Amino acid sequence: MSPKAPTAAGGPHPSAACLDMIERLIAIDTTSDKSNLDAIALIRGHLEPLGARFLETFDEDRRKANLYAMLGPENTPAILLSGHTDVVPVGGQNWSSDPFRLTRRGERYYGRGSADMKSFLGLALGLAPEFVRRGLVTPLHFAFSYDEEKGCIGVRGLIEDLARLPVKPRLGIVGEPTGMVVTAGHKAKRAFRVQVQGQEGHSSLDQGVNAVLAAAEAVAGIGRMQEVIRRNGPYDPAYAPPYTTLHTGRIDGGVALNIVPGHCWFDFEIRALPGDSIDGIDADIRSFVRTRIEPWMKEKAPDCGFSFTTLSDTVGFALPDDHEGVVFAADLAGNAHLAHASFSTEAGLFTQAGIPSIVCGPGSIDQAHKPDEYIEGAQLTAGETFLRRLMDRICG
Repeated sequence: MSPKAPTAAGGPHPSAACLDMIERLIAIDTTSDKSNLDAIALIRGHLEPLGARFLETFDEDRRKANLYAMLGPENTPAILLSGHTDVVPVGGQNWSSDPFRLTRRGERYYGRGSADMKSFLGLALGLAPEFVRRGLVTPLHFAFSYDEEKGCIGVRGLIEDLARLPVKPRLGIVGEPTGMVVTAGHKAKRAFRVQVQGQEGHSSLDQGVNAVLAAAEAVAGIGRMQEVIRRNGPYDPAYAPPYTTLHTGRIDGGVALNIVPGHCWFDFEIRALPGDSIDGIDADIRSFVRTRIEPWMKEKAPDCGFSFTTLSDTVGFALPDDHEGVVFAADLAGNAHLAHASFSTEAGLFTQAGIPSIVCGPGSIDQAHKPDEYIEGAQLTAGETFLRRLMDRICG
C-alpha cells in the first residue's frame, strides 16, 4: 500500500512533500551495479525550477553521475547537505514487500534505501522549496553521489569539482543513518582483495605449492594481529569497538580435493581509528606475507606469491567536540551527546578536502542492507525537524 502522509508537519510522520519525494526516490532501482541517471534526472528536475545552479560529473561510461546543486546567494560559505543515491542489492534476500516501493506498516516505512539513505535525501529535497520561499541568507548546497556502497568511489569526482567553487561550504552534513545523533568522527576503512598464486600438483605426491594453505596462513596472521591490537590498543573509548579492527570476510580457492590448489583469493579490511596508522598496518600485513609465507612458496616455485589489490580506501576523520560545525549541528539535532562511528562515510573525504563535515541522519544503521529494511516514522519526523531548524537559522 502507499504510505499516508500526516495532515500537518511535526506529527508522527513526515510532511506530504517529504514523503512523496522519499517514495519517488525509493521507486528508482539505483542498486550500485545499475545506472543512477533516472534518480539524478528526478532530483535535477525538482531543483531546477527553484533556481538551482549545478555541477555534474559522470563515470567513464556515463551511466552514473554525481550532482552538485546550489541554492541561494553566490560567493558565500554554504551549508552542504550530502548523500549517496546508490543502494545495496536485494538479490537473495527474503522481502515481505516490494523493496522498490515504499510501504508503510504501522509506524515503519519499508523499502530499499529507506534507512540508507534515501529518506534523508527525500526530506532535504521535499523541504527545498520552503527553503527558497523563505529566502536563503546563507546558501544551501546539495551533493548527490554514486557508488558510495562500493567504497565512496563516485564522490571523489564531485569533490574535485568543488575546487572550481569560489568559496567552499563551511559545513557538510552527511545524512547517513545515525538516529539523528551528531557523529563527529568515524574510522578509516581500507579493503583488499589478495590473490595467491600457487602451483598445482597431485595431492598424493606432496608436490606443488598449496595456495589455499598459503592464504590460510595469511588470514591466520591477520587474525593474530587483530588479537594484539585488541589486547594492546591503541584505544579510543568514543568508538565501539574502541580499537582498530582487521576482518577477513571472503575466501575461495582450489578445484578438487585431490588437486593441490594453484590459486586462492581472499578479501579483508582494516577499519582504523582516526589516530591509528592504516598505512602502517597495511605495511605490516604485507611484510608478514613477504617474509613469513612467500619464502617457502618461492623455494618450490619462484613464480608463486601474493598480489594485493585495494578495493576501496575511505579516510577517517575526527572533529573536536567544540568545533563550530559540530556545535551548530548538535544544536539543530538537540543532542546532549555526540557519537563516533566504526562505519565509514563520505564525510571523511569532504573533511579532508577542506569542508568540515559531520554525519547525522534519520534511521538506524542496524536496519541498513537487510531484507525488509525500514525506517521509523518518528525518525523521519526528527529528520524533518532538524532541517526545519536549519531553515530557521539560514533563511530570512
